Amino acid sequence: MDFGNILTAMVTPFDANGQIDFDKTTELIEYLLDNGSEGLVVGGTTGESPVLTKDEKIALISHTVKTVNNRVPVIAGTGSNSTQASIELTNEAEKSGADGIMLVVPYYNKPNQEGLYRHFAAIASETGLPVMLYNVPGRSVVNLNSETTIKLSKINNIVSVKEASGNLDQIADIIERTDDDFSVYSGEDSMTLPMLSIGADGAVSVVSHIAGLELKEMVTKFQSGDVTDAASIHRKLLPIMNRLFAQPSPVPIKTALNMKGIDVGSVRLPLVSLTDFERENLRRLIES
Repeated sequence: MDFGNILTAMVTPFDANGQIDFDKTTELIEYLLDNGSEGLVVGGTTGESPVLTKDEKIALISHTVKTVNNRVPVIAGTGSNSTQASIELTNEAEKSGADGIMLVVPYYNKPNQEGLYRHFAAIASETGLPVMLYNVPGRSVVNLNSETTIKLSKINNIVSVKEASGNLDQIADIIERTDDDFSVYSGEDSMTLPMLSIGADGAVSVVSHIAGLELKEMVTKFQSGDVTDAASIHRKLLPIMNRLFAQPSPVPIKTALNMKGIDVGSVRLPLVSLTDFERENLRRLIES
């Protein structure tokens, strides 16, 4: 499965009452597709999946699939810390027409590597969709190590990993020891270019919401051998990449989108809006 180079981990737009706003979601999808996104990840961390109900997730996946209408791949975030719940949501995503699923490392439970292997293998065995693993130890506490990822890559429909460990040695080991058709994506915007340099395929990005064309240009230049210009774009994007994670995500990126006139509403508790000071700092950076 070719998911593309730049996938956007899409925010979930809410209305003034904190409910999913599907009209705003349609507008956001069209904006993202016009601005460099080659695939969309819906219902992931940036989409505030922990505070969406199962029914909301299904409705959001279905709406995104219908709106995209096969123009780019739609990957549904169906992972959780419950294997059975993940299987059930995965089945619904498949019925909705998603092109793939993304499975986060189970959080809070703190399983060992054998538990991680069995968790992902069990979900993959219940679907015909291609599976992207998502390793984000900063949120899940547990790291999906390279040996387990490599072992999981032998399962036919586990085809990719979104790596947000920040461990380039681990990521290089995965790239070296998996088949060429197993794709590796950066799960941290600031790590995209370093990961490309060791053989990664692209990024599942947050900054692509507001700098998608620039990020796509960086990847294209690197892949064409223009490393100097790619590095220059990376350096220019780095301050905004870092600012978008200076407060809990997706609060900053939703704020930035609203500042740019792309209405996505606020966030749900336990997340809260930026302070006036934080908003002003973000505004200055975006304008610059």
